[in-house]
Amino acid sequence: MAPVVNAGYASVSFFILLSGFVLAYNYAARARTGELDRVRFWKARFTRLYPIYLLSLLLSLGMVGPERTAHTHAMFWAGMVLTPLLLQGWIPEIATFLNTPAWTMSAECSYYAIFPWLASWKLPVSFKSHLSKMAVVWGLGMVPGALYIAFNPDGIAHPDRWSYGKWLQALKYTPYTHLASFVFGVMLANLDEMIARASRLRLWLGLAGFGGLFCLLELGPAVPYPLIHDGLLMPLFGCIVLGLAGKNLLAGFFGLPPLVFVGEASYCLYLLHFTMWNLIHDSHVLDRLGLARFDPWISYLILIGMALLALHLVEKPAQRQLRKWMGA
Repeated sequence: MAPVVNAGYASVSFFILLSGFVLAYNYAARARTGELDRVRFWKARFTRLYPIYLLSLLLSLGMVGPERTAHTHAMFWAGMVLTPLLLQGWIPEIATFLNTPAWTMSAECSYYAIFPWLASWKLPVSFKSHLSKMAVVWGLGMVPGALYIAFNPDGIAHPDRWSYGKWLQALKYTPYTHLASFVFGVMLANLDEMIARASRLRLWLGLAGFGGLFCLLELGPAVPYPLIHDGLLMPLFGCIVLGLAGKNLLAGFFGLPPLVFVGEASYCLYLLHFTMWNLIHDSHVLDRLGLARFDPWISYLILIGMALLALHLVEKPAQRQLRKWMGA
């Protein structure tokens, strides 16, 4: 199980693909008929994204000092200006400025900007031809990782999640290299429309996706890190999404109320977990309370609890107010 747990970073690629799928599922029909109000769509995305993003930056202000030490004067101020504007991801050196997971929001904003045009593509004429197009996108998504392996520009013998290099940073944290995952998700929503919700095929796809993902991640270092970090897993992620979007035992399990309740806070959990984990352990609060022996499980529970609080006390109220002000 250790290699699977160690590959938790791959869930970011799943998040980006799922984002494309969910948006297309909800908006593609209107986009194809010209009924999607692009400005209102962008406003809605902003009200959904920014409140927790801003909270994550405020909680990360303690990182200003270390960031100043780690970067040149110019790069430090670029990070200070671009990060609140969700633009830091375009410069690899500062993509993880203040709050490491926040780079994905920079990428997502880029994808939101072009989504109305992606979603306006015509429905596929046939199942087979659409699968062929998705296979092309999958192949393109693996090109950056394959080029990195072929040329090894950072000179790292066996790159992994702990490796650091200028080009590896660009591969991991910039919008360019993850665009294919988002587009694949948008195309997956079109494929979803072609498969009946109650089709048994969905269950088998879901099981195959989970099984294949486990087996591939279990191989650990045997699978090149630059490939598995993003593009390689697209088809397996797609099978999982199609399975969970159906009416079957798999979807029923993940639709259990406790899982849905916690799942609602997944965005908050993702953006806040890095900073909150550091705050918990740097403050030694668990040691002072005599709870350190229950770590890391007690920390996981605290993180989930904080994410739920952020959802109900910050994200939802702020989203409602912003939508009222902005007419979103």
